[in-house]
Amino acid sequence: MWIKICANTSLEDAQLAAALGADAVGFVFAPSKRRVTAEQVARITPHLPAAVERIGVFDSLDAEEIAATVRAAGLDGIQLHGAVDHALVRRLRNLLGGEVGIIQTMHWQVDADGASAEAVGRQLDEIAREGTVGRVLIDSKVGSATGGTGVSFDWEKARATLAAHAGGLRFIVAGGLRPENVAEAIARLEPWGVDVASGVEGVPGRKAPERLAAFIRNARQAGSGRD
Repeated sequence: MWIKICANTSLEDAQLAAALGADAVGFVFAPSKRRVTAEQVARITPHLPAAVERIGVFDSLDAEEIAATVRAAGLDGIQLHGAVDHALVRRLRNLLGGEVGIIQTMHWQVDADGASAEAVGRQLDEIAREGTVGRVLIDSKVGSATGGTGVSFDWEKARATLAAHAGGLRFIVAGGLRPENVAEAIARLEPWGVDVASGVEGVPGRKAPERLAAFIRNARQAGSGRD
């Protein structure tokens, strides 16, 4: 089970996530109360274990801007939080080569689950056909807000959608996950990975060590045998 701890704003939190066994740490460059700069992240990434992925979350459609941030911040992964844009992905691969992994976010509209299931299904089919990304993160969307809402989407509807459109894609579940429900999410959806931000925070932008430890422990236990 691949585990990403997102929306880090300090070296202390990122190092703690790595020490507790996270596979990846994330930094938000999109508009957010947890937003960081390349300069801030550049002071964090050199102090993390080499095996831990350093992933930037972007909503920009400017490949050159994203690539410049990746280089300046010392990242080795990109999470695209905006609309699916295969030309953007191809441009990023040309700029950065194969050393930087790319994750595409899909937004599940929680107040329109039926329509969202159809929309996500169509997008997953398109991604599978294009073959531009191998990892897809499913996150909750509440109204116009995306990410960091602490709200889960309908796992039962999502289970059928993901199973029908899986292909060769690796699914990462996010949105409303916390130590208390991550095992249930893994059992229902059988994802390749999980991602959490607000669910392990004490205050926005700062992790609560006991919740962080519990989340990683519970996810790892629930995902044993799925790795």
